[in-house]
Amino acid sequence: MEVFKKRQITFLLQLVAVTAILLGLHNYLLSYFAEESDFFFPVWHIYVFHFLVTAIIYSIINYKYSSGKTNIFNLFMGLTFLKMIFAILFLLPLLLSDFENKQPDVFNFFIPYFMYLFFEVYTLTKFLQKS
Repeated sequence: MEVFKKRQITFLLQLVAVTAILLGLHNYLLSYFAEESDFFFPVWHIYVFHFLVTAIIYSIINYKYSSGKTNIFNLFMGLTFLKMIFAILFLLPLLLSDFENKQPDVFNFFIPYFMYLFFEVYTLTKFLQKS
């Protein structure tokens, strides 16, 4: 269990750093290029969603791996599918609203979505290669 805690703390610190960098960059780009735009979701809501979902998925996989289950590919694929469902549920209020321009909000959501997914895959393969 000590290895689990060490990996978990390291991942969470890295996730906080990645979130801070991406959020800062995203806010800067929006203030520079989309000053006049109105968005349905505040950017920080999007990042809280991504942070929580990524932390939960990594935690589940890390726990299962630390418990001795080394074949975690199916678990990862299932959790990634669940993450996609949660993404649709998160965007559902926007998609069902009569908000005029939905495309910028969808881009604001899915660009960080894929960056977090890349980070998640990178960290998982990194700790699996060490074992």
